Amino acid sequence: MSVSVGAGIDAARPVRAGEELDVGKLSAFLEAHLVGGLGGALEITQFPAGHSNLTYLLRAGEREYVLRRPPFGSKVKSAHDMGREVKLLAPLSAVYPKAPKPLVYCDDESVLGAPFYVMERLRGRILRHAAPKDVDFSAPVARALSEALIDELAALHALDWRAAGLGGLGKPEGYVERQVSGWTKRSHDATTDAVPELVRVGEWLAEHLPPESGAVLVHNDFKYDNVVLAPDDVTRIVGVLDWEMSTIGDPLVDLGVTLGYWVEAGDDPRLRALPFGPTDVPGSLSRRELAARYAQVTGRDVSKVLYYYVFALFKTAVVLQQIYYRYRHGLTQDERFAALGAAVALLAETASRVLTRGVIGR
Repeated sequence: MSVSVGAGIDAARPVRAGEELDVGKLSAFLEAHLVGGLGGALEITQFPAGHSNLTYLLRAGEREYVLRRPPFGSKVKSAHDMGREVKLLAPLSAVYPKAPKPLVYCDDESVLGAPFYVMERLRGRILRHAAPKDVDFSAPVARALSEALIDELAALHALDWRAAGLGGLGKPEGYVERQVSGWTKRSHDATTDAVPELVRVGEWLAEHLPPESGAVLVHNDFKYDNVVLAPDDVTRIVGVLDWEMSTIGDPLVDLGVTLGYWVEAGDDPRLRALPFGPTDVPGSLSRRELAARYAQVTGRDVSKVLYYYVFALFKTAVVLQQIYYRYRHGLTQDERFAALGAAVALLAETASRVLTRGVIGR
């Protein structure tokens, strides 16, 4: 497989209006705190995807860095804890090289108005909404990539998180119950339009809590646009991004999250239109096949996977609901968020339908 020079590298764009950074203050801070200084005049662009923490590309001479900061206008500090991300990534990147290494952290809000950190840039291709057009993405390639994704999740779950120094990251006991109750409360706190099906799904999840299935480092947002692929081989994962929701918890919750972002050929066309990535192209594994492969690789029992899939749909709906709440209340002007209310209702409807049918897909 061949690509042209520069092809396949995830590109940044001009910074969105209202999300600009103070170049002067940031330059001064980085010159003082980066090892070796900044290395040149600072140029800032922004990675366009993502609805949560904001991600910027910093260029200074021949050097490139990535900066992460909370979204403007967000009041949910626990969901945008930059210090926690750094405390996770510092030890994790030492034992799991696919996680980016943090370089400097700033909790002085006088610099950019919020805490932020700068990390190394992992160069490669990131699949956003559609299959890449500049490489072969035939059925065998699509299958190999979907296998690689679930295998990488299994590899992450096999990591010895205690030996890596991540024991203080979370409390695995009662993890699922806390997740369900916590996201139910967040749903209530961020209510804009009434979504009765979302309420009913939350009640069902609370009434049917499964037994604990172990404790691993869970990523909590493991999907195509959070992995970095080799520029010349879209079936090889070279990096994993967006660790903001990672903790120690139940591995089947993490599997459910991946399934929750996975659309397939027989799904509602409205669901397939959501920007979850090219998971429904010919050759891709189905949700059932993903779960079966995970079970084969890890040896874990996935017989209750429907519960975790439904929870993932519920959680994603609540995440979008929180963002839509910010938009509706004027805390952000990003017009991408205007349609999120409809997405919340669709995900709630999908979760309710899954419960009625009792299957996760074909």
